[in-house]
Amino acid sequence: MALVNHPAGTVLHAPAADVPEFARRYANLAAADFGARVLAYSDQWFAAAERMLQASEPVFIVGEFDDHGKWMDGWETRRRRNGGYDHAVIQLGLPGVIKGLDIDTSHFSGNYPPAASVEACRSAGDPDERTEWVEILPAASLGPCAHHFIAIDDARCWTHLRLNIYPDGGVARFRVYGQPVCDWERQDPAALHEVSALEKGGRIVAYNDAHFGVPFRLLMSGRGVNMGDGWETRRRREPGNDWCIVELGHAALVERIEVDTAHFKGNYPDRISLQAAYVRHGTDQSIVTQAMFWEPLLPEQKTEMDQQHFYGKDLLRDLGAVTHVRLNIFPDGGVSRLRIWGRLAD
Repeated sequence: MALVNHPAGTVLHAPAADVPEFARRYANLAAADFGARVLAYSDQWFAAAERMLQASEPVFIVGEFDDHGKWMDGWETRRRRNGGYDHAVIQLGLPGVIKGLDIDTSHFSGNYPPAASVEACRSAGDPDERTEWVEILPAASLGPCAHHFIAIDDARCWTHLRLNIYPDGGVARFRVYGQPVCDWERQDPAALHEVSALEKGGRIVAYNDAHFGVPFRLLMSGRGVNMGDGWETRRRREPGNDWCIVELGHAALVERIEVDTAHFKGNYPDRISLQAAYVRHGTDQSIVTQAMFWEPLLPEQKTEMDQQHFYGKDLLRDLGAVTHVRLNIFPDGGVSRLRIWGRLAD
């Protein structure tokens, strides 16, 4: 792996299997699965810009051609002969705080862009000529057939990005890892909200293991599509249990919980429990220590394979308003979704 210092952070030219923490921990806000889309582009002669947003890994098909030339799984522009550079404007599927980027040039060997930069804006509608763009990634060098991971240190919430490539070429995938932000001022304060949902600002604080799964998918909408769509730990060979800590999008009085083991059949947890607390101070690391001593919200419950488990007020302890929950699984296994519903608290 090659490391290159850059004003926006460290750029990692890395193989697909070797990714930084932000790419494992946060959701891809630019995923087509979330509704992200390309609004505008300077050119897409060889390959459509929309392909950059696909969730699947890019592929290369030997001998596959179309009317414009070699078929490529990504966005590819024609060769520029008149100066300038190419760009694509992307509406994020979920507005949020960006933690890192991946500009992936997989399979683009002699036609990759030598450099790229990224600008961002926050807009209620589609950006236009009056939109003010902010550069969040100054021009960074790119290489052929590689993931380029760039950490972003910016606490602002963005809705749109503009990817600039210099001067032309192809990008297989453009991934934008970050934390979704919910505008709670627009939400009904009297309604029952799924305060753990990713789109409502729920986030994974920490977990002890995620050998087979990606923890943030616990907070996704809908049911899991397969066994890989959830959080799964390795087989535990020592005493103890596995756990995952979630920060709710808003402090809430919890009234209902769902733990879904969809598709987990020979590897679902034997039992689960939840602890919770209202956290006023501390870092993510200190919360891990605090969580060991949080009060029980839901005592241990037996679970079944491939099933939605619902727990109401009759089983939940009244802890008042809480901001964080810790899901315990005994002793290990896989969970597809965790949903916490509650009434908004001050």
